[in-house]
Amino acid sequence: MADNPLISEIGEWLISQALAEPDIVEMFATVCEKLYAAGVPLARARLTWPTLHPLFQAETVLWYRGQEPELEQFRHQSERSDAWFQSPMYYMLEHKVEMLRRHLDGPNKLVDFQLLEELIDKGLTDYLTIRTAFDSADAENENKVYGLLVAWSSDRPGGFSDDDIAALKKIQRRMAVAGKTAIQSRIAGNIVETYLGRQAGRQVLNGAIKRGDGQETQAVVWLSDLRDSTAMADTMAPDDYFDLLNDYYECTAGPAIKNGGEVLDFIGDAVLAIFPYQSEEEFPEASKAATKALREAFEMRVEVNTEREKTNRVPIRFGVGLNTGTVMFGNIGVAERLTFSVIGPTVNEVSRIETLTKAVEAHALVTRKIADNEPGAWKSTGNHRLVGVSQEIELFAPVSKKTTLTVDAIGSEKESPVGEEAPPVRH
Repeated sequence: MADNPLISEIGEWLISQALAEPDIVEMFATVCEKLYAAGVPLARARLTWPTLHPLFQAETVLWYRGQEPELEQFRHQSERSDAWFQSPMYYMLEHKVEMLRRHLDGPNKLVDFQLLEELIDKGLTDYLTIRTAFDSADAENENKVYGLLVAWSSDRPGGFSDDDIAALKKIQRRMAVAGKTAIQSRIAGNIVETYLGRQAGRQVLNGAIKRGDGQETQAVVWLSDLRDSTAMADTMAPDDYFDLLNDYYECTAGPAIKNGGEVLDFIGDAVLAIFPYQSEEEFPEASKAATKALREAFEMRVEVNTEREKTNRVPIRFGVGLNTGTVMFGNIGVAERLTFSVIGPTVNEVSRIETLTKAVEAHALVTRKIADNEPGAWKSTGNHRLVGVSQEIELFAPVSKKTTLTVDAIGSEKESPVGEEAPPVRH
C-alpha cells in the first residue's frame, strides 16, 4: 500500500502544500479523503497540535467520512481535566510513545482508555495514533510546538492492514512538513494580532515592517484612561493592581475589539484604539461602532464593579474621549525597536478631550461630528480650549439615564450609565 501510486501522489501533493500557505483544516480533510479514495479504510481522524495563543492552548481538526471537518480550540486551564489525563494522547506524550494502536474488535481487542469505548459505540474497529515530532525535546516543554498527533480510526472489520499502517506513517511524515508550515503561519498571525492588533498585524505580515511604512486613513479615535491610577499604584499590592488593570482593560479594550475597533496600544493605563473608515459614506457606521463600544464599556464596568464589591476590591473608574479625523497609521520608533501606531493632530486632540472628562464631570466626551451622527443621544457641554489647539472645540457628553449616584467608602461613585447629569455626591 505504501508503494501505491495513489499514496505517492498524496505525498507529492503534500510537498506542494508545504511550499504554499495551506489552510490546515482544509488540508487535513483533503488528505483524509484522498487516503480513503486510495483504499485506506478511514472512518475518522483527529489532528491535534499545540499553539501559541492568548486564549487557546491547543487546536484540533476532527474529520468523519462524509462530513465537514470541525476545528476545535481548547482554552488554557490552570488544571487539566480528567478526560485529558485519561486520554491516549496524554499517555503518549507522558511516556514519549511515538505510535499507539488498539484493536477495537476481534481476538486482539484491547480497550484501556475511556475514549476507546466511545469509538466502539460509534462502530469503529481500529484506533491508531502516530506522533510526529518537530524536534527531539518537544514534549519536555508544553509551550513548544511538539509536532503533530494524528489519531486514525477505521470501521472495516479487522481494522487497518499492515500496508494501511505503512501508508499512514508515510503520509503523516509528509503531512507534518506541510502542517508545520501551516501551524507556524497560524502562530505568527496569532502573535502579531495579539501584540499589534488585527489590521496592524496584517500589514506587518504583508511587509510593512520598515520605519515609516504606513498610510493615512480616516478613523474614529478612542482614548480611555483609568481614574486615580497613580494613587492606586502607590497604595495597592502589585497583584491587586494588576488584577484591577486587567479588569479595566476588559471593560475598555474588550468592547472596542468586539465592535470592530483596532486596539493599537496600552499606554500605561490608557487604551488607544481606532475605528477606521475609508470615505464619508462609511463614517456613520464607524462612529456608531465606536459609540456602541463606549456604551458597552460602561455597562460592563457596572457588572465588573458589582463583582469587585463582593470581595471588597477597589472599583474601576475611567473616562473615554472620542474624536474623528485623518491619522497616520504606521511604523514609528527606531530601526531596532518599532511600534505600529497612529499619530497626528486627531490623536493629540483625543488625549486632551479625555482629560476634560474630569473637569466637566462626564464619563465620556465626543466631538460634534460624532454627536451629530446620533441625534438625541448627546448633549453639549459647551466650547472648550484644548491645550495646543488654537480654536475652541464644542464637546458633547452622553445623555444620562435617570440614575442616582452613591459613593462608597473611598469616595468613588458607584458606576452608573455613561452620562452624568450632576457631579457625584460628596461626603
